[in-house]
Amino acid sequence: MSKYSRNILAVVAAVLFMAGLGFSASEKVETLRIGQQAPDFNLIGVDGRSYRLADFADADVLVVIFTCNHCPTAQAYEERIIKLAADYKNKGVAVVAISPNDPRAVRLDELGYSDMGDSLEDMKTRAKDMGYNFPYLYDGDKQKVSLAYGPARTPHIFIFDRQRKLRYVGRIDDSEKPRLIKSHDARNAIAALLKGKKVPVEKTGTIGCSIKWSGKRESAKQSFERWARESVAVEMADAKSIKELVKNDSGKLRLVNVWASWSGPSVKQLQEFVTMNRMYRKRDFELITISADSPKRRNRVLSFLKKHQASCRNYLYDSEDEYQLMAAVDKDLLGGIPYTILIQPGGKVIYRSLGIIEPLELKKAIVEYLGRYYK
Repeated sequence: MSKYSRNILAVVAAVLFMAGLGFSASEKVETLRIGQQAPDFNLIGVDGRSYRLADFADADVLVVIFTCNHCPTAQAYEERIIKLAADYKNKGVAVVAISPNDPRAVRLDELGYSDMGDSLEDMKTRAKDMGYNFPYLYDGDKQKVSLAYGPARTPHIFIFDRQRKLRYVGRIDDSEKPRLIKSHDARNAIAALLKGKKVPVEKTGTIGCSIKWSGKRESAKQSFERWARESVAVEMADAKSIKELVKNDSGKLRLVNVWASWSGPSVKQLQEFVTMNRMYRKRDFELITISADSPKRRNRVLSFLKKHQASCRNYLYDSEDEYQLMAAVDKDLLGGIPYTILIQPGGKVIYRSLGIIEPLELKKAIVEYLGRYYK
């Protein structure tokens, strides 16, 4: 194939992608090459402002980092990016982060190391929680800017000189784990540019999560279809069995939700628990639901669980004595449904909620225990 033909195909692919026709760019996007000009952009930030390339015209060095919320590798680098921005704030260096991911292309089971997804609203929360000191921009809808720069992973860093020509592209440094860092590649590149010198190493590889291009929406859709086919069952459990569950000798973090089909708040939030189960069950985590419905309503309980695709471990208390049930779940609980507890292996409760949960608060507790990074 001639160079001309390849260029034509690349243009056609880009047009299809930008038109939202599901073009999968994961294997076809070309990363910006050393010496090329920084593509312009006009993207909304978590602060509500729109940012263009020209907004950083005063900087001698421009650092553009493609990163995201959910990726464990990206999370591992957050504090280093914050420190980099702080260290060079008054030295003529501008740092801007861009999230390239289409949030609708991220599967729930890809969120196992995160308490949130990659939507703009989630980005706002993440930036506030972590105290980002740099603009954090959203490119998840059209992904035109990401397509122009060509990040392969999150995080992926691009460093431009005063003329906005690319002088370094690749990793931030050579290890996710700070204690193992031997080469501060991005900082070395910035230091060289500020001194008017040639960057010692212009290009490096990068590790992290794949970019969630819009073409991956179909994979996300298929995951829901697959989960919908999982079997759902309910078992009977007495007070002794429930006490054993709460003791949690499983070796896993155990989330227990006591609910009832006649309880409005229970019904309202059950889907949140199903979502968490899909997010975290590939790790050392399990969800258990316990219904306080009358044992006579087993068929109704099972029907309700199937409707919500609750393919976790489900139990129906075998008595109508709700106070006995509450005492079995938590001896300090006076009563009330729904009730939720998060139990470490060995039985220590690290989260309690009577009534409607705050999903983000609970997810944070789960991730805090399980860990945000790959081991």
